[in-house]
Amino acid sequence: MPDILMVFCTFPDLEKARLVSSVLIESGLAACVNLCPGIESIYCWQNRVESHSEVLAIFKTTAMAYPAFESRLRELHPYDIPEIVAMRPEQVSETYAKWVTASVLVDSLV
Repeated sequence: MPDILMVFCTFPDLEKARLVSSVLIESGLAACVNLCPGIESIYCWQNRVESHSEVLAIFKTTAMAYPAFESRLRELHPYDIPEIVAMRPEQVSETYAKWVTASVLVDSLV
């Protein structure tokens, strides 16, 4: 089975999440992204507890594309330290995995 990754990343607003997601999809570094607006994040930043509304993006990419994907995401992201968490799903339907693999462009990795 192809090595599919799900990458979780939060954004400050839907506009920025859509913009970055579109660039990553158009460049072939991700096959798909789900945007989940309206989450609340509570975290410690510079010794203070912060709470903000954010948008969670769930990207689907491949392990082979991940280094280029992460690099481009960091370039585009507005946060100093963006949340970028990649996970390998334990099970993926064969047809979906083939689609993700076919959608992530090998040429975009060079």
